[in-house]
Order: sequence, then structure tokens, then C-alpha cells
Amino acid sequence: MPSDPLVAEHVLEFPGGYTRTTGPVIGRFLTELRDGRIVGVRTAQGRVLVPPLEYDPDTGEAVTGDYVEVGPAGTVVTWAWVSTPRKGHPLDRPFAWALIKLDGADTSLVHAVGAGDVKAMRPGLRVRPRFKPEAERVGDITDIAYFAPEVTSMVSHIRAEYRIQPGRSLARFLEGIRDGVFLAGRCARCDKVYVPYRTSCPACGSVIEEEMTLPGTGTVTTFAINNLPDPRAPEVPFVSAYILLDGADVPMIALLGDVPAHEVRQGMRVRAVWLPPGERTLSMSNIKWFAPTGEPDAEL
Repeated sequence: MPSDPLVAEHVLEFPGGYTRTTGPVIGRFLTELRDGRIVGVRTAQGRVLVPPLEYDPDTGEAVTGDYVEVGPAGTVVTWAWVSTPRKGHPLDRPFAWALIKLDGADTSLVHAVGAGDVKAMRPGLRVRPRFKPEAERVGDITDIAYFAPEVTSMVSHIRAEYRIQPGRSLARFLEGIRDGVFLAGRCARCDKVYVPYRTSCPACGSVIEEEMTLPGTGTVTTFAINNLPDPRAPEVPFVSAYILLDGADVPMIALLGDVPAHEVRQGMRVRAVWLPPGERTLSMSNIKWFAPTGEPDAEL
């Protein structure tokens, strides 16, 4: 015997369509929809009902006949996500059924929200109606094709091209980086050693005439763990750190590599990892990153 349960297919259909009169209140609401407007009706207590009702649901009194244009924007009160739309649903992609309280209304309207992603839905979401083209409107709630979230953010693709010409001191420093050495300048008056190389002392303003070569080793003074991709980084997350080169009095910033981000620490001893000589140019990218030396941590 077949294992599938017995299934009987049935169809309920009204040939020619089911016709009913709308009455003056709902009729006014649907006529306004056809014209691209949403209206509610005011009760004797001053509440605005959307969709309009002929009688106040709280008191049973007839409404006043005072129609009020509301919205068109509104706020999602609550919602349910439809991940797999069915035939007859207002959208052919995932959407939400939502209770929407339109601006100026005291009650909520049920309609579809095309948010694009379930993560975009939340109570309090601001939405606006997307009406069908005027020629397609017939005076039905479906004249509003769906509601869409208001624009609260935008993506701007930014790209700037610019050229930098280094001064004499930076050009000299980059020549050293091309040759695999760190060039520094020592102020004869302050006895401070600056790297990158400088031709004047930032502390006292004296001309720096003494050029020094520093080793490619140093100590991590502070660092940051970065979780956004960077084409220069060895992996994500990666670490950028201030490194005090041996013999220098000011640190320089560089990437750290060959070490898990969670193992980086202040005082860690590191060394520069260089590109092969044949690949080097007048650029800081000649230093791939700094890597641990394996020495004991330094005291800061």
C-alpha cells in the first residue's frame, strides 16, 4: 500500500467574483487609496480609525463622518516574517506582515513590508507606502503594493587620487628603507634620536646634522587589534603597534605579523621583516611587518 496519506484537492471559487457594497465609510477609504491617499475617520471621542470603521469599536457610536488624511509614513508596531511567499501574496520575495500605525492615526493597519531582510525588521521601524502606478489602481487595499522602510542610511563609494612628494628628510629615510636600514637623526642639543629621520628637532628647533643607522629591532609600546580587512595586513584580525626601535627616543607605527593577535603584548621584542631586495622601492611597504624575536619582554 502507498505510504503517502490520502489527499483530496478542493477549490473554493465564486464565479465572476464575490461582490459586496462598501458603504460610505469604507468606500471613501478605498476611493482615496485609488487616488494615492490614505484617510481615517474621526470618532466622537476624537480618535482617528485607520482603516475607517462605521462604528466606534469602544463605544459602538456611529463615527462622525470627519475624514482625516493620515501618513503616508508610519511606524511598525509588530510584525511576522514570511520567508517563503505563496501564490497570492503581495510580494514574490521574503517580506513581513506588519501592524503599521500611520502618522496621525490611533489604530493600526495590516499590510506587507518589503524590508529585504528579516534583520531590517523591528518594532518602531519607520515605513512609507509604495503605491501601484495610477493606471493600475482600482480602489482596493492592494493599491498599496507594500510598505518600504524609510531611508536612514546610504552608502557612498569614495575614492580619492592624490600624489605626495616627500621632502628631503623623508626622501632620505625612504632611501634607507629601500636599502633595508632605518635612518634616524640625533639632535646635538637635546640628545634625542628621531626616527623617521628628521632635519630639524621638533623639541628645540635645532638643525639636525647627525645621521644614524638604527637596528631593525625594537619593543612594542602599545598596540591595537583590528578586525576590518586591510590589504597590507597578513591576516584578520591583525595588530598595528607603536614600536620603539632600539636606540630611538620616539616610536613608529607598523604592522605586527607571525604572531596571533591575542598573544601580542606591551614590551614584546620584535624585528622588521623585509621584502626581498629586488622587490623594494622607495616605500614603507618594503617592511612587510614586525615579528617577535623570541627574546624576553622588555621593561617599559
